[in-house]
Amino acid sequence: MVRYDLRHLKADFYDRMQEILKTSHYNDVVIFLFEIGDFSPIQRTADMVREAGHELMNSLKFNEVDWTIVVKIGKL
Repeated sequence: MVRYDLRHLKADFYDRMQEILKTSHYNDVVIFLFEIGDFSPIQRTADMVREAGHELMNSLKFNEVDWTIVVKIGKL
């Protein structure tokens, strides 16, 4: 299990998240922490994970501005 803190990227975390998903190994569990303004990034990240063939295991609001998702890496 690996945790990636992408909060420093603000709303520009998608490219880095995709890069991490592409380089992770099958059956790895990856935790992403990112900052949200509105809730539009939540659906976008869920769609990104699903389209890449991975499993979104958990998605939760960490505090007022941070969001955490847990992804199990599927076959690439």
